[in-house]
Amino acid sequence: MDKKTRKLLTALEQKAESLGFSGLRVTDADSIPAAGGQLRAFLERGYHGTMDWMQETESRRATPRALWPEVRSVVMLAMNYGPDDAPENHPLAHLKDPGSAGISVYARHRDYHDVIKGRLKELASFLVSRAGGDVKVFVDTAPVMEKPLAQAAGLGWQGKHTNLVSRELGSWFFLGSIFTTLQLPPSAPEQDHCGSCRACLDSCPTDAFPAPYQLDARRCISYLTIEHHGPIPHAFRKPIGNRIYGCDDCLAACPWNKFAQAASEAKLIARDDLTNPDLAELLDLDDAAFRKLFAGSPIKRIGRNRFLRNVLIAAGNSGLSHLLAKVEALLGDPDPTVRGAAVWAYRQLAPEDAWTARRDLAQGLETDSRVSDEWAS
Repeated sequence: MDKKTRKLLTALEQKAESLGFSGLRVTDADSIPAAGGQLRAFLERGYHGTMDWMQETESRRATPRALWPEVRSVVMLAMNYGPDDAPENHPLAHLKDPGSAGISVYARHRDYHDVIKGRLKELASFLVSRAGGDVKVFVDTAPVMEKPLAQAAGLGWQGKHTNLVSRELGSWFFLGSIFTTLQLPPSAPEQDHCGSCRACLDSCPTDAFPAPYQLDARRCISYLTIEHHGPIPHAFRKPIGNRIYGCDDCLAACPWNKFAQAASEAKLIARDDLTNPDLAELLDLDDAAFRKLFAGSPIKRIGRNRFLRNVLIAAGNSGLSHLLAKVEALLGDPDPTVRGAAVWAYRQLAPEDAWTARRDLAQGLETDSRVSDEWAS
């Protein structure tokens, strides 16, 4: 590497750090030749569930050049969002309190897309001002194989849970990328350091890993509570527990998190009201209150109805009788998915005589088939 290029990369790293990024590495645009085949196998097994967009973007996702033929190098960035050491902020603290709700650590603050994309654009402009070339920036809404690229660039490796793990950051960091027409010297790729450890695989409440390094999204709580529309399959309702948006069990189990750092970016520090919130309060949310509470949050994108579906599953799993009245009020909700989840939750919490009375009443009502199925089950 010549002196001019070394100086450019040093300046780029310093600028990235000033923008809140926790790591910067570079890889060649052709550095992930196996990624396309791995994606094809994932799709052929149906592991993507109802995420049809993965099939629709397969050809563009397989390699950076398929997305942008002119790209020569990819700058990969990490931004840490780790929780601090306070007991209430532990990723799995909600499991000790069935009256609380578990929200994945990444969603307890501002929508990371908004935070990271703005910083990526600023860093990309800095690169162009110093070295020229054309650039494009991407966060995870674009068809980019971020995790294989990040491993090729040396930011971390894809662990047995398929998420990226770093020896410096653990598991709690976001990824972003800058595609550039510049030819930059690539960093050394990271090696797999999982060894014989199975902590992440054994921690999964729904057994979503058919084998190490394979994820069946159809069984994953993150998929079920965020991407999946309609009723949640019965087989997964009990294992979901009180996780209402995402699941951190496999990430939290990773021993490399002993090196994790608490988020330093203010916009990525957890909001108090989104850290183990009270189920009783969430059950009261109408659409306007939902939008107000989750303004600027990634949770807002799933909408009030899917969110209430998740909260009702958690309520049904809580065993808390004081939630019964709030669940009962949602039996008449306008949305059939909410009504169906309310029926299930009501059945879990109500005394047998109350359930029988409600079931007899329901048999005389004309309802959506999904709700009827819940009463009949």
